[in-house]
Amino acid sequence: MKTPVLEICAGSVQSAVAAKVGGAHRLELCQNMAQGGITPSYGLMQRVRELVDIPVFVLIRPRPGNFCYSPDELAIMAADIAQCRQLGCDGVVLGVLDAAGRVDQSRCRELIAAAGPLPVTFHRAFDACPDQAQALEDVVALGCQRLLTSGGQATAEAGQVQLAALVAQAAGRITVMPGAGIRPSNIRALAARTGASEFHASATGPAALSHGPMSTPFDVTLPETDAAIVAQLLAELTR
Repeated sequence: MKTPVLEICAGSVQSAVAAKVGGAHRLELCQNMAQGGITPSYGLMQRVRELVDIPVFVLIRPRPGNFCYSPDELAIMAADIAQCRQLGCDGVVLGVLDAAGRVDQSRCRELIAAAGPLPVTFHRAFDACPDQAQALEDVVALGCQRLLTSGGQATAEAGQVQLAALVAQAAGRITVMPGAGIRPSNIRALAARTGASEFHASATGPAALSHGPMSTPFDVTLPETDAAIVAQLLAELTR
């Protein structure tokens, strides 16, 4: 049995620090989590690298929406990967599909080449693929170290049967990491039912108001990672 690993998706400095305090093993750093996440700013990557000493994997996604990208968007993604390498980030998280919803191996290979020695996680673009068994083989062929997926469903719990099938098909060639809706109340059961050893969660607590010293019409509530929930997830996963 592999040692359990908990990855936390963090969209701010505060969430990244909370994940570390709670005992997370790794971060996926992004921004705009309300729309599924996009590439974080250079400044956010730099500050998190300064404050957090656990591995930081950076989401490479230039916009919300589908995963078919134009040449200009692919150039942006390659430039963002170069920034990750410059800042000493530990890995990148990416995924490109073609118009039919298949893994676009050619374009993915270009981005993976840009990543150089950095490990690559293929993200939940996978969940939009109509043939997941073939998509898994495509991702393995790319040389990715990890696949983040909910089994094609809205949550990992709903996709647990497919997740178990993907873990079995992977047969140790790649790490299948369930994500979406992972909570302290279900992570232990998901581990038992899927055979997965790595899990991805946001571990957010009640949304906090984000504003300065005075109220303005632009104030918003932003969910942040809660260190106590991270600790609860780990306790359930490892007990």
